Amino acid sequence: MAIQNVLVVDDSKTELMYITDILKKNGMSVRTAEGADEAIKRLAEQKPDLILMDVVMPGQNGFQLTRSISRSPEYADIPIIMCTSKNQETDRVWGMRQGARDYITKPVNQTELMAKIKALG
Repeated sequence: MAIQNVLVVDDSKTELMYITDILKKNGMSVRTAEGADEAIKRLAEQKPDLILMDVVMPGQNGFQLTRSISRSPEYADIPIIMCTSKNQETDRVWGMRQGARDYITKPVNQTELMAKIKALG
């Protein structure tokens, strides 16, 4: 299944714009959320093919949100790529344990991001 619809969850408007730009240039449809509550609303509106998830956000962090999405029967089949400035190996391992399919660190490299997305699709 080709990945077309992506939900980007990040509390930084700059990161949202940057990642959205990369995805749209590659022919994808993008919706954004600036936190966990907004992300849950976006999921209910339309189920994406992929979620790009920041970790450091106010309120519920990306690890917690990834865990709740990946353990929900309704959304468990949506792949999640953690997309974060947390670059320690322990963070990557923890993100994968929460249900993420992949992990990429900021600043996001366009080529690496697209390769990871294509590997999922």
